[in-house]
Amino acid sequence: MMELKTATSIDAMHEAGRVVGRALTAVQNAARVGVSLLELDEVAREVLREAGASSPFLGYRPSFAPTPFPAVICASVNDAIVHGIPTGYRLRDGDLLSVDCGAELDGWVGDSAISFVVGRPRPADLRLVETAERALAAAVEAAVAGNRIGDIAHAVGRVCRTAGFGIPQGFGGHGVGRRMHEEPEVPNEGRPGRGLPLRPGMVLAIEPMLIASGKDGYHAAEDGWTLRTDDGSRAAHVEHTVAITESGPRILTAREAA
Repeated sequence: MMELKTATSIDAMHEAGRVVGRALTAVQNAARVGVSLLELDEVAREVLREAGASSPFLGYRPSFAPTPFPAVICASVNDAIVHGIPTGYRLRDGDLLSVDCGAELDGWVGDSAISFVVGRPRPADLRLVETAERALAAAVEAAVAGNRIGDIAHAVGRVCRTAGFGIPQGFGGHGVGRRMHEEPEVPNEGRPGRGLPLRPGMVLAIEPMLIASGKDGYHAAEDGWTLRTDDGSRAAHVEHTVAITESGPRILTAREAA
C-alpha cells in the first residue's frame, strides 16, 4: 500500500536526504586516482555515523540477491550500471563512477545517486552524465500533482532516447518513505498520461539509468548484484528523492554547496 506523507513527514525525509547529500559530496571529493572503492564506502559510513543515521543498503537482500548487500554505497565503475559492490579496486584515470547512497534517520529514508568521472574525462562520458542529469531534471519537472507516473517515465525516456542512449529495461525508480523501496514503481520509459495519478504526499525516488551505446542489454555479474552492460559500453546513473507537494516537486536529496 502506498503511504501519502504529511508535510511533517516530508520535512523529516528532507533531513535524511541532507545526510545522503553530504555523504555523496564527501565520496565525490574523496574519489581520486588510486583510491579504492572500499575506502569510498568508509567515507560514506563516517558521514552516516556522524549524523546518527543508518544505512538502508547495508544488509539489504531482495529476492534476486544471493547475499545481503555488504556496503553503504553502491559503487558502479564504467560498464557497471547499478548495484556495484565496493571492492579493493583502485580508481584509474578516466573511470566513470556512479555512486548510490541511502540514509535512514528517525525512521525515514533518503535515496540518491550521482555519476562523475575520476581524473581526465572523455568528452563522451561527460555527455552521458550531462544527459542523465537532464533526464532527471525533466522527470522532476514532470513530478507535479495531476500528472501521472507515465509523465515522469516519458520525461526520462524522451531525453535519453533523443540523445541516442540505451535504457536498461525493468529497472527504474520507486516510492520511498519508511522503507527504501515502496510503491509505486517509477519506470524510466513510458507513455505520458498513463499510470498512477500523482498526488500531494507521494514521495518518489526518480533514477535515470543510461547506456552509452544506445543498446538496452545488460546482465548480472558473478556477484549476483552488479548489473553490467552486455556490450561493455559505459553507463551512468543519477537519482533524487522527490516529494509531490501542492506547490510543486520538492527535491529532498539536493546536495548543499561545499
